[in-house]
Amino acid sequence: MHIVVCVKQVPDTKIIKINPKTNTLDRRSAPAILNPYDSHAVQAAVSMKNDSSDTVSVLSMGPPQATAVIKKSVEIGADQGYLITDRAFAGADTLATSYALSKALEKIKEDKPIDIIICGKHAIDGDTGQVGPGIARRLDIPPITNVIEIVEVNEKEKTVLLKRKLSDGYELIQSSMPCLLTVEKEVNEVEYSPLPNMIRAARFEPIIWSVDDLGEVDRKQLGLKGSPTIVGKMFTPPKEEGGKRIEGTVDEQVAKLLEVLAEKKELFTKEISR
Repeated sequence: MHIVVCVKQVPDTKIIKINPKTNTLDRRSAPAILNPYDSHAVQAAVSMKNDSSDTVSVLSMGPPQATAVIKKSVEIGADQGYLITDRAFAGADTLATSYALSKALEKIKEDKPIDIIICGKHAIDGDTGQVGPGIARRLDIPPITNVIEIVEVNEKEKTVLLKRKLSDGYELIQSSMPCLLTVEKEVNEVEYSPLPNMIRAARFEPIIWSVDDLGEVDRKQLGLKGSPTIVGKMFTPPKEEGGKRIEGTVDEQVAKLLEVLAEKKELFTKEISR
């Protein structure tokens, strides 16, 4: 069985800031990390391995320094890593990204057929959740989103049984393989890496491809040229102001609070009557 996990290097959004002059993300203000949802995707893939013949590969698109997230994936337990990096990929939105990754996946499966592709639910810097389904559409395989449990993998029947989260409950889905999954954080807990994995990750060198290595590619669908999405503006929303402060004794505060509630009720009643 061959499982490929698509991973992304993202800025740590707990630290990142927005440039007040340009209204764009100041990526220099935060360290680059493996997208948290993708770390759960890698852990899920590693947990699905049954024997030494099973392979977990990771694939990423980004600048040369994105090799760091591939090494981190190897530390979790991945066997192989691929990075596609080229100026032609720069400025890609989710449509162009899914196209580039699908071309890389087609090249990967030339060496070994792919049974399952796994992506994180979404990247924390974009938050769209579109790349995974976009890849599945281009490869003409079924996408199963919001997976929280991989119940069973039947390699003989080439099927996988999955539990996915819905807005009002849960759903069990059986899909044929190959297929693509996007996983939630609830799918597992990312385990501490054993020392041998850490040593191997430190020495690991991924396979690096440029756009010319991907074979027949329509360059009009890559990077900024292949990205119809336009960001008009980014801004930091204003902080909410505190409520009205009520001063005085306890009795005075209670009396004033009742007046405020009465005013609110009157305004709410007028809105309803409209």
